[in-house]
Order: sequence, then structure tokens, then C-alpha cells
Amino acid sequence: MSRIPQGRCETHDGDLHHLRYVIDLPHPMARVWRAVATPEGLREWLCAADRLEPRLGGAVTLRWLNGDTVVSGRVTAWDVEYVAEYTVGPPHGRIRFHLEPGGGDGGQTVLRGSTVLRFTNEFRGTREEKLDMLAGWHDHFERLAEALEGRPTDWLEWTAERWQHLRDLYARDEAPWPKWEP
Repeated sequence: MSRIPQGRCETHDGDLHHLRYVIDLPHPMARVWRAVATPEGLREWLCAADRLEPRLGGAVTLRWLNGDTVVSGRVTAWDVEYVAEYTVGPPHGRIRFHLEPGGGDGGQTVLRGSTVLRFTNEFRGTREEKLDMLAGWHDHFERLAEALEGRPTDWLEWTAERWQHLRDLYARDEAPWPKWEP
């Protein structure tokens, strides 16, 4: 079973998708920040940041290591240790990582040193591209959890098998039955 909760999507105007994930991570915010906002951290679970100017308006170029996708754009929000947002070209659009102190058990008590990652991805695309993105981000967030545990992704070993399984689950979840069972 996946440690990553199912992502959600709202679609507007037929093809404007807003993907959302809320992920509790048992790691300090500074460690999660390094993973989502530095070239060294991003490479361990998501992509190579060939260029990343860590400031509002800074240039960013992201190169996925499990395919041939390369996108460039700007840093469109930057609040050190809290918000990193990259707005890049298709297919990825706006990618936002928002970090908060963790809540541990549903917000009742704060788990010392934990982090809540609120992730959003806004992009235009088809239903099929939406499913691709939901599965892709879910797969990458599983890899983020592993990287935070000291097990970065070995991109030479990457296969599409897990991604395909997740994509099938997201596609099935849109149908009336059966529902999500990671």
C-alpha cells in the first residue's frame, strides 16, 4: 500500500486541471525544503534542475531523468522554507510546493519535526494527460518519501511499471466502481 494519499483533481473550462496532494512527511521542514527547492534535492526524487535561481522571478529549467521532458520558466513564488513555485512550459505548467509544520494525527497534535507538503499542479491538457500527471506525481512523491529516508532514486533503474499501476488506479477511480485501492 502506498504511503502517499491519493491526489485529487479539479478541472475547469474543460482542460484546465488543478492537481492537489496533501502529504504528511515525518521529516523536518528544512529537510523537505532542501528536497523541493534545491538542485541536489530535486535530483534525488524528481528531476535535474539544470538551472534554478532561488528567488522570485529567477530562471528555472527542469529535466526529467525518467524520460525526455525538459521545461523552462520562472520561479513564480519563493518564500524560503515555506513556498517554492515554478511556472514552466507544457506539459507541467505551474508546480507549487507549500510546506507547513506537521500535524501528526490529523492536526490534533504536532509531531515534532514533521512537515505537511501541500502540492498543487495547474496545467492545460486532455483527460489522458491528467491521468498521466496524477500517476506521475504520485510516483514521484513515493520517491520523495524514499529520498527523505536516505534512499534517493537510482534513475538508471527506473521503469514505468509502478507508474502504469498508479495510472490504472487513477483511471479506475474515475469510474463508478471499483474505487481506489493502492
